[in-house]
Amino acid sequence: MAARTSGAAEPLTTVRLIDRVAAAHDASHYLRVPEAVARPKDAAGVSQLFRYGRERRLPLTFRSGGTSLSGQGVTGGLLVDTRRHFRRVTVLDDGRRVRTQPGATVRQVNAHLARHRRKLGPDPASEIACTIGGVVANNSSGMACGTERNTYRTLESAVFVLPSGTIVDTGCEDADARLRADEPVLWQGLAGLRDRVRGDAESVATVRRLFAMKNTMGYGVNALLDFDRPVDILAHLMVGSEGTLGFVAEATFRTVEILPYAATGLAVLPDLRAATAVLPDLVALGPATVELMDATSLRVARALDDPPAVLAALDVREHAALLIEFHGADQEALDARVAACEKLLGPLCPDGPPVLSADPATRAGLWHVRKGLYTAVAGARPSGTTALLEDVAVPVPALLETCEELTALFERHGYQDTVIFGHAKDGNIHFMLNERFDDPACLDRYRAFTEDMVELVLRHGGTLKAEHGTGRIMAPFVRHQYGAELHGVMREIKRLCDPHGLLNPGVLLSDDPDSYLADLKTTPAVEQEVDRCVECGYCEPACPSKDLTLTPRQRIVVRREMRGAQEAGDTGRLAELAADYAYEGVDTCAVDGMCQPACPVGINTGDLVRRLRAQNAAGTAEQAVWTALSKHWDPVTRGAGAALTAARLLPAPLTTAVTRAGRALAGADTLPLYGAGLPRGGATRRPVAVPDAVAVHFPACIGTMFGPAPGGEGASHALRALCDRAGVRLSVPEGIGGLCCGTPWKSKGHTPGYEHMAGVVLPALLAASDGGRLPVVCDAASCTEGLETMRAQAGEEFAALRFADAVAFAHEHLLDRLTVRHPVDSVALHLTCSSTRLGVNDRARAIARAVSPQVHEPVDWSCCAFAGDRGLLRPELTASATKAESAEVNKRNYAAYASVNRTCELGMTRATGHEYRHVLELLEEATRP
Repeated sequence: MAARTSGAAEPLTTVRLIDRVAAAHDASHYLRVPEAVARPKDAAGVSQLFRYGRERRLPLTFRSGGTSLSGQGVTGGLLVDTRRHFRRVTVLDDGRRVRTQPGATVRQVNAHLARHRRKLGPDPASEIACTIGGVVANNSSGMACGTERNTYRTLESAVFVLPSGTIVDTGCEDADARLRADEPVLWQGLAGLRDRVRGDAESVATVRRLFAMKNTMGYGVNALLDFDRPVDILAHLMVGSEGTLGFVAEATFRTVEILPYAATGLAVLPDLRAATAVLPDLVALGPATVELMDATSLRVARALDDPPAVLAALDVREHAALLIEFHGADQEALDARVAACEKLLGPLCPDGPPVLSADPATRAGLWHVRKGLYTAVAGARPSGTTALLEDVAVPVPALLETCEELTALFERHGYQDTVIFGHAKDGNIHFMLNERFDDPACLDRYRAFTEDMVELVLRHGGTLKAEHGTGRIMAPFVRHQYGAELHGVMREIKRLCDPHGLLNPGVLLSDDPDSYLADLKTTPAVEQEVDRCVECGYCEPACPSKDLTLTPRQRIVVRREMRGAQEAGDTGRLAELAADYAYEGVDTCAVDGMCQPACPVGINTGDLVRRLRAQNAAGTAEQAVWTALSKHWDPVTRGAGAALTAARLLPAPLTTAVTRAGRALAGADTLPLYGAGLPRGGATRRPVAVPDAVAVHFPACIGTMFGPAPGGEGASHALRALCDRAGVRLSVPEGIGGLCCGTPWKSKGHTPGYEHMAGVVLPALLAASDGGRLPVVCDAASCTEGLETMRAQAGEEFAALRFADAVAFAHEHLLDRLTVRHPVDSVALHLTCSSTRLGVNDRARAIARAVSPQVHEPVDWSCCAFAGDRGLLRPELTASATKAESAEVNKRNYAAYASVNRTCELGMTRATGHEYRHVLELLEEATRP
């Protein structure tokens, strides 16, 4: 590993090419490759990095979630990763406040607060991936919070590190006095700027006007009017400063209540004029959100999968729509608001008043329309183009004219099918462009459009950035928006806090009028998954390898970098990236598919990795061996189980040493590593003929290879016992010993073996299920998913097959017929990637709650990354993936520990030191006579 390590004076950094290019990409359309990447562990480490940067004249840029859209998270200097080691969340005052570090995502923080029926005020659409560091740095808001509940308004206190190395905790009673003593020039300078702005009537008027709207252009100089103490001014200047003034190591927020009742509806109006005209009266009714969609948006939405009936039947012409949601403390209050809304909009909607529904599925479908706009436009963009999602805000009375003029600009500059949507009650609109930055003519078009757009928005009294931050894209235009005097104030703020210009130069303020056209990202065509990626980073929090090697986004961008090197003829760069990518990108991917549900364009990076593994495996001796194994799977599984049983008779260190030696010779991806925590082998699978069976049982082969936990009898036995107890009869197909879901071959890329197994399994199950009349029930979630995948890839011949995971089958057919006689005091429940993708998590929760009055589902849940045998081949992957969850679980003891898949049980047992068992085993024991 080419890394630069250090002694006490020099923090650990990495200069490996793969680390630098993987970190270079964020959600913006800018690309700068850092000189090095650092991952400090605490605020003291950041202070050390500031000294390191000053001594070497090396600029620093902080990066956490990498979801920022305006270029504020890229650098050619030192990129400081503040996500990996800054994730602590502490709930205070029964959820009324929360203290959190910058690496925690908004979703993670809200998960901690949900138990108290509270949440953060900011509600950005990127909440699945954006972190508190970015929320503070960009003054995030969102669909519902407006300007009243944004980061600026809900921040109570913060701990931040100044470029000088001084650490400031504004929560201390003497914080202002300490700042004055530690940083006298800064303290005095802020006091002077406060008086300067307050003494200029024109500045006061400009600040009040611009910050009455959502506004993330420039520094938050409203702090100079809103606060008196320099320490409070500085804390709120940090909000929205985009990492240019200091590093926020911790923030404490006042939270907001989650109202228990909600209703959502879509109002389709004749045109934009009608939609914007009704906004003042609609906003007066107190909606939580009002989302605007123009006619182009509606045409795109109609093409989405399963659009709501109101859209499916609509012949879109000049129509516009408002997606409206009301919240209420009780049903009566909600009903009153809904009735008033329907009365207001009824006469204006051609097809009658909107129906506002409280049904969760209906509401989710309507929000799918709004959120699916980005998916549809970004996913359908031509290869080689970059997606730009922009946002502006104008006073609500100017919204109609702004939208109409923007549409005209799109047409004038040749941007086709550009959608306009946004937060209508705030006058905040978004629009999306697809552009090629490798074409000089397209770059000239983008420059001309930007200049026209700036003039348009400022003419209407608006702000050029409402939510996404100034970044690089609007830094040259801050002076245009604020004027020379306030621009000068901002310059002085930067000089006072960062006199050496160390932090994020070129972001938020720039004297170069063309700086927003530099370092634009180009996207070479590579392959299907890679080409569709918009580099948003939504996939990253769910990735098991995120703290070990690469994330899905990084796997994709390194592929782009490799193609770029290939096209440039840079064979050295390509070879270096390819050599490291083998382990970082391919070997340590769990191929669990959890990136796909999070991805706005539906990419499963596991598919990419499986294909790369297949390419690497083609024609190898290993592939020939695995093909042979597929033809003799029964003795293979029984042999593996017997080997585990025999291994337990030997000292564990000896067996581990032997397998380590074998791995050194055969390769880590060939021979699993034996560990003391592995169980004995399991029971042989045998067919069971039952004439009046209601389902076919497909006992997973992992139950033969890996026996049950001590004292248990395994998921297969538990399912059969429960069925006997409930009077439900199951058959087991002939030849079951040689059948497998195919996942071992598919995950490794051994296509011939997978195809052979599919050719055996599907006909056998079609016959056993009477042509699909009976469902096939599998007792391991990953194997159920594997069977579903096998059927889907096989085509129409086997479309009649129906698969059910044992958890879902037990919930539907068994639970109501059973009586819990021996409840368990408490259960820690680990759901899996496969149960999530199968949609059976709620059934698993219901079974656990039937067994125990106290079920704990960790907030810091992750796929365990055991991934069949991946946890044995790459144990470091499972160790990394389970670290946070195991720490949470081990904060207390539980009477039982449960999951829904044997290998995942092994992974969590290894991580926590507690024996995990299938949740059906707990149900079987709890319902014994």
